[in-house]
Amino acid sequence: MTRLSVVDEMFLHRHRGSGLPSVMQGVWRTDDTVHAPLLISLHDALSQGPLGRRVVRARIPGARPRFVPSTHSYPLRYPAEKVADDAIVEWADAQAEVDLDPERGPGWSLVAAHLAGGGTLVSLVCSHVLTDARGLIDAVAEALAGNTEPHDESHTSDLRDALHVARTVARGLRGVRRTRTREKPPIPLSVGLRPRTALIDVPSEEWDTAAGVGDGTANSLMLAIATGIARRAGIPLPLRISIPVDDRDSNTVSNGVSMTGITVDADDTVATLRAKAALAYRQPREGAPHGIPAEIVQLVPDRVAARMTQGAGERDMLCSNIGRVPAVLDAFGPHRTTGVAMRAMHPGLGTRDATTSTRLSTYLCSRDDRYTLAVVALDEERFPDTQALRGFIDAEFAERGLHATYW
Repeated sequence: MTRLSVVDEMFLHRHRGSGLPSVMQGVWRTDDTVHAPLLISLHDALSQGPLGRRVVRARIPGARPRFVPSTHSYPLRYPAEKVADDAIVEWADAQAEVDLDPERGPGWSLVAAHLAGGGTLVSLVCSHVLTDARGLIDAVAEALAGNTEPHDESHTSDLRDALHVARTVARGLRGVRRTRTREKPPIPLSVGLRPRTALIDVPSEEWDTAAGVGDGTANSLMLAIATGIARRAGIPLPLRISIPVDDRDSNTVSNGVSMTGITVDADDTVATLRAKAALAYRQPREGAPHGIPAEIVQLVPDRVAARMTQGAGERDMLCSNIGRVPAVLDAFGPHRTTGVAMRAMHPGLGTRDATTSTRLSTYLCSRDDRYTLAVVALDEERFPDTQALRGFIDAEFAERGLHATYW
């Protein structure tokens, strides 16, 4: 389907200035030099693949915007200047500051750099309107495998789509019942500085052992570590954590996640967090209050929809378990991949103010021999600089017997 989903449109409103702007970023490392022709072929494949599209507004009120093919993209950048081995995160952060536009384009950017100590860095950044973390990984995997599929340009007319949305909302409104609000609305923070970030590798054996000791899982260990970092930073407990859940039932790269959440108390362990997360996964996914159909935000004017969705899905923290990286990403052609990290970033915060309730975010992905944790801190009071963030991470890892290797 080429029409935008409710989640797609939420990120579109944020791109236009309502709330926290978001882009997805994948960062790869290799242990030798990736030559430009391979990166050019990857760039070409991405432009012809599912990321090669933009948003077009509907001509009839009530119809959803849709995606159309677009090869408009930034050219590959691969400068001769080398990046110091201890400046990888700073380099990656800088690439996330690219100006992307999912409506006019370009909607994504591919950049590479030589490492001073040998090897290559690759960054792919795309608008969150186009895809989420899993979709970005899948798009790269398909491009590297040479499986570029033609764009699906089929779509219903704007009139038919407007009628479809109206009928969906009308049916949903029949079931609306006044219910008690389960949670108080989160208190938003004003964010005016770029995020403080870290990318960390941990041997798989260490991570799995630390999780298993307390009858936890890799996922509940991430939740516990994120909570520990927040606690050490002085964020008061209990903490509310948003957990994205991949609800894809097809191979689409469009945003395929919904949100659930848990509340973490001071006495929670990896085992109790495992149980809380398992229960949350079984609950109905979050939507509009009182059973109001979520599609109503696609029927009302943009300004109203932006107000209705501002802060949706946000809590004190966000913890996303992206999962196993596809094996095809273990190499860029003949070049062995030595690191893969995924995260959402928030460009432009140094030049514009935004609000969010999310103080800290973590993103976990895994390969055969390691887990990679990306940490993004937005609370300027609790995490004033990268050194402070690393101090909290180091203390939490040391307590759990984990050895962090920073990028």
